Amino acid sequence: MSRIEQRFAELKAEGRSALVTFITAGDPGYDASLAILKGLPAAGADVIELGMPFTDPMADGVSIQLATLRALEAGQTLAKTLQMVREFRVDNQTTPIVLMGYYNPIHRFGVEAFVAQAKEAGVDGLIIVDLPPEHDAELATPAQAAGIDFIRLTTPTTDDVRLPRVLERSSGFVYYVSVAGVTGAGSATSEQVSNAIERLRRHTDLPISVGFGIRTPEQAAAIARLSDGVVVGSALVDKIAQAKSADQAVGDVLELCSALAQGVRTARKA
Repeated sequence: MSRIEQRFAELKAEGRSALVTFITAGDPGYDASLAILKGLPAAGADVIELGMPFTDPMADGVSIQLATLRALEAGQTLAKTLQMVREFRVDNQTTPIVLMGYYNPIHRFGVEAFVAQAKEAGVDGLIIVDLPPEHDAELATPAQAAGIDFIRLTTPTTDDVRLPRVLERSSGFVYYVSVAGVTGAGSATSEQVSNAIERLRRHTDLPISVGFGIRTPEQAAAIARLSDGVVVGSALVDKIAQAKSADQAVGDVLELCSALAQGVRTARKA
């Protein structure tokens, strides 16, 4: 059983949803980003998505676009992102890490080298937003052959004709993008999310995590009552943008993570 499967199985047994947190690797700098990464599990993150900075993040809103620029300006590279995972794994062998981003940096790095180094570093899954199922041979197939889950995005516009194709070779969990738009966009209603999850469950047995537009503990709790996972990214990244120092960025992100975790963990007890 992979780390991702193990984590969701444990949380299902506990009767609660997962808090899935996103940060951009190298934002606001390598050391501060690594401190945030290492601190997230103790602050309540159950699964961590680590963004791979790329110059053209077309699926992302302003918050994560700016985070990517900050990371690149600070010298972050894909090799350094893999190194961050290695350093994280020195002290943590249980929290799943999913690398999220775009195919271009991986293609340039070399797929074979990337998959081998990602596996060695301790990466558990990949979310590559611009690689549809028709291009599985590019990365999904070699990644899964190495034991790295390939996690698909589904959206409100993924209809019942397209959905089976999208989910056919998905693994780990399904990431449901709850609104049509870029990251940090408005949020969906509980009724909309509930209906979407009900439809997805007719097509897959994988855990379903819901993201986009979730910013507060109250919003996280509402989604946690419906789904297997709650994904929060832009709200955490905004804390870095607003901080006056790297130390403050670390503290503020972990403080918000703790509040979100409290919301998620008590959601079904309310």
